[in-house]
Amino acid sequence: MDLDALLLHFFGTEDPAGLTQSEYDLAIEKLTIGFGVEREPGRRFALWCLMDALDIAPLPAVAFAKEPALKAAAEDYLKAAFRLERLGPDEA
Repeated sequence: MDLDALLLHFFGTEDPAGLTQSEYDLAIEKLTIGFGVEREPGRRFALWCLMDALDIAPLPAVAFAKEPALKAAAEDYLKAAFRLERLGPDEA
């Protein structure tokens, strides 16, 4: 999935920072509902990644309780993101 397409779909813009608080809250609600009803594993994982980028993602064990492969992928994603954060932009 394309990040810009996801942002446009849920937020109506590629730059959520320009939204009012109420517009942002509504978009977050739409994204959360979208994640909850999505059944295709790849799309579900992509939505979770977007939620993680926005600091609203549930823990992998909660988000993917019935999907062990996605749970493992989400945990690997978080480990990699943590390592990149620790390295900093010049070392990545």
